[in-house]
Amino acid sequence: MTFPLLSDHSAEAIRRYDLLLPKGGEDGRDIGGTAEFLVDPSGTVRWRRLAESGPDTFLAAAKVLN
Repeated sequence: MTFPLLSDHSAEAIRRYDLLLPKGGEDGRDIGGTAEFLVDPSGTVRWRRLAESGPDTFLAAAKVLN
């Protein structure tokens, strides 16, 4: 792979970004959900959505921020 991956065994990052899916994994294990974020140049998260939405929703939110 040409990009870093996060291994989050303690679910610290998953909880910090409010992405925990309790009992959503195999055997009822807690897992992290997939999400989309728009982050402005200062590093502030301007928009966040669990990835149940499609790319059209993401692009529409990005256009509003321009």
